[in-house]
Amino acid sequence: MVRALPWAIAAVVLLSVGLPSAAAMGRLPSAPAVGYAHPESGNATAQLNLTDQPRFDPRSLTANASATLAVHLTNVGQAVHTFTLSKQPGVVLNLSWSPAQLDAYFAGNGSLANVSVAGGGSAWANVTFNASAGGDSFEFVSLIPYQFQAGMWGFVNVTSSGPGVLLQDNTTDAYQFVPAALSVTPTHYPVVLNVLVTNQGSLGHTFTVSGLSNYTLSPANFTQTFATNPPLVNAPVPGGAGSTVWANLTIKGPGVYQYICTVTGHFANGMTGFLYVGEPVPAPPVAPSTALVDTWVLVGSASLLGIGVILAVVAAYTGRFPSRRGSGHEHH
Repeated sequence: MVRALPWAIAAVVLLSVGLPSAAAMGRLPSAPAVGYAHPESGNATAQLNLTDQPRFDPRSLTANASATLAVHLTNVGQAVHTFTLSKQPGVVLNLSWSPAQLDAYFAGNGSLANVSVAGGGSAWANVTFNASAGGDSFEFVSLIPYQFQAGMWGFVNVTSSGPGVLLQDNTTDAYQFVPAALSVTPTHYPVVLNVLVTNQGSLGHTFTVSGLSNYTLSPANFTQTFATNPPLVNAPVPGGAGSTVWANLTIKGPGVYQYICTVTGHFANGMTGFLYVGEPVPAPPVAPSTALVDTWVLVGSASLLGIGVILAVVAAYTGRFPSRRGSGHEHH
């Protein structure tokens, strides 16, 4: 009986472990959650960074007619800058103007907003556009002497195509976007997307959306690709859990747009996702069939258990019967 014990134990172990393992085989992790867009009111929020280059980042904002645009101004440099929005639509200011001439223009024509932001500070500018502004563009500049002339300018483009949509995404220290898939089903094009990106970790990131639809970026080619095809938005996500940034962009047509983090090494470590605009999000892969594997695990376990039982029975009777003696020629 003792000699059969290892076989019986092995069979029991295979049945107890093999059965649950077989049942679990073929189960793939559930597909990453998909972030779905929600329609917003006509009002919108935009993030605008002021830098010491001097530049506005981004240089283009989108607003809706008959609505208010709330612009969150963040000075990421040390110098003072202003966000001064022209009141006249369709006017492109002359870069050859002196600071005095630029001041004189705004003194004579007025502004929709004029907010000064100290180095490292932030502020809000709220601008309301009436229904007739649909399709118009309004230039914004910094009035600090020679900043406009050096390139600190941009435009607010007002659309009458209807309100945009809201999306939410998160960044993590595991170099991931959560979710890594966003879905938008527009009723019209172009469509304005306002994405609230929240940092769940301590590292800083970017939320950068490729301007090319149905094109896959790689860590080796994205810098060169962006040099010739600028991203639709490149929003820096401040470090620190709970930090947020609005990524505002306009999509002109359906397609799949990849978004990445451009901080060195983050994309290479897998920090990317896809924005599906007017396109279905692919279904998760179907788990391969493991019926054959499951069957052989069960058959093998049962067979081994049977062998163990037989050996146990044989061992139980071994030694109970006298061994056969030799037929003769015993010595006395």
